[in-house]
Amino acid sequence: MAANDNQSFEALTLGLGGEIFAIDANCVLEILDMIPQTEVPGARPFVGALINVRGKVVPLTDLRFKFDMERTPPSIDSRIVVVEIPLNGEPAVIGLLADKVYEVTNIGGASIEDTPDIGMRWRPEFIKGIGKRGNDFIVIPDIVRIFSGD
Repeated sequence: MAANDNQSFEALTLGLGGEIFAIDANCVLEILDMIPQTEVPGARPFVGALINVRGKVVPLTDLRFKFDMERTPPSIDSRIVVVEIPLNGEPAVIGLLADKVYEVTNIGGASIEDTPDIGMRWRPEFIKGIGKRGNDFIVIPDIVRIFSGD
């Protein structure tokens, strides 16, 4: 989904560092409460832990590192969003930390705009576009691109 293709999509909205992000609901496998994490010594902070999801080892990532956001401890609202995305031609299952999961909603293509060239604190190559819903802006990250370099 490109920001300018005028196609709506079903999105899971989640909170991260005080912002609202939307990821394609079709790639979401499940949403988990916080579960035990195994820290990986020497791993980069972005993918610094592993979790057990139904007997499968899954890397746990914190997107705040890619978006230069302050890392905060988990709260009662924190969740792990387990997604499956294509990486290097193969499906990859990854856990994403979220401060809060809101809802699955339809984001209309007409409400999605390209990322502004200035005034953004996020790396523009990691953003597909900015959606609008009511008075809220929703950041639409390019999940595949974020993980392609890792």
